[in-house]
Amino acid sequence: MKKNFFEFTSAEKKYLQEINQSCDRNLSEYACKNSEAIQIKQPRYDIIRPAFSYDVDLILHSAFYNRYADKTQVFSFYRNDDLTRRALHVQFVSKIARTIGRALRLNLDLIEAIALGHDIGHTPFGHKGEYYLSECYQNGTKRDTGAVRFFNHNVHSVRIFRNILGANITLQTLSGILSHNGEKVYKEYAPSTLNSFEEFDKILENCYTDNDFHKKLRPNTLEGCVVRVSDMIAYAGKDRQDLFRAKLITKEKFQEVRLLGVKNSDIISNVVINIIKNSIGVPSLNMDEEVFKDLKDIIEENGHIIYSNEQLNEPYENVIKPLMGKLYERLLDDVKNRSYASPVFKHYLDVSLFQNCYRDREKWGKIIAEPNEIVTDFIASMTDDYFIDICKHLHIDDELLEKLQYREYFDN
Repeated sequence: MKKNFFEFTSAEKKYLQEINQSCDRNLSEYACKNSEAIQIKQPRYDIIRPAFSYDVDLILHSAFYNRYADKTQVFSFYRNDDLTRRALHVQFVSKIARTIGRALRLNLDLIEAIALGHDIGHTPFGHKGEYYLSECYQNGTKRDTGAVRFFNHNVHSVRIFRNILGANITLQTLSGILSHNGEKVYKEYAPSTLNSFEEFDKILENCYTDNDFHKKLRPNTLEGCVVRVSDMIAYAGKDRQDLFRAKLITKEKFQEVRLLGVKNSDIISNVVINIIKNSIGVPSLNMDEEVFKDLKDIIEENGHIIYSNEQLNEPYENVIKPLMGKLYERLLDDVKNRSYASPVFKHYLDVSLFQNCYRDREKWGKIIAEPNEIVTDFIASMTDDYFIDICKHLHIDDELLEKLQYREYFDN
């Protein structure tokens, strides 16, 4: 009798089903149960990988996840292994969020999926790159279609999974990713009501036509709210620590005594503890007023230092911004003129993983996507190093590239 190595017996299936049901029973009444997952189709082997666990695998194994490692968090032009990269940031967010989620008996798989996927749509060169790419996209769409469209990294993260890859990601994970953009601190976080992909797609389209629409959104689960606040907790103390390591704030400033503490670890622990204390047995996340104000103050102070620092911003404004505009227009011409030797074809459009929303399925060679969409998607997918190398390869502006200087490991 031939032994079946890769199918479960009825007894094994019953055991696994009981495990999954037990997991759901142990969750809080306010948690999102695995049985409540909303998805396009049922994944294979969902008996060992419930829907949100399956989301985690899809995100981890996507072609875009690997690029986190070479995308800037805040400091793009520093050779310093101690400064945070985006890959490390998403891991911090995941760990902080799972710590809160475990204490509140929330769905840890859903939390991990949202956390690991939340920044996958980020551009090279952090938020500066995001602003510059959005300007290019706005100008290009207005000129070529008559209708202005905006780029935001959280919206693009969803586009990657929903449109570019066509991944079978749950509605709850996509909602958490779309609504994670927590640049503004709130004292209380409560989920929204969102129950269908049809409604979600309408919301997504509004994010492209109204630049501020995404800022009003809330995740449709408490798990998504946990990730949103954990995103801020993850960068509040870490940005401050990185500013000190980059010698952009003094030791005295770095060691100023605050309610939440001085060290990154203290800031994280204290905010996490306060949220848990105030959120046990209630359908929202909450902080004490004093804790909320100090976290808000730290984030605002960091932002002021980072975005008003001439030394930090000079290479972005004087090199990256003009390069972004010139590269955008060059690649746009390549798409419109069907320049098949261009990297936009060789490295992007002709890669089979990325063809879902770009080509006519009946006439495979025919590009059906609007050219500005293609170019924006391509540039957003780039790492910092790839962006510089493609500019060099295409001789976008050699004189401008020569002005770009990095703070090296042994510079004082």
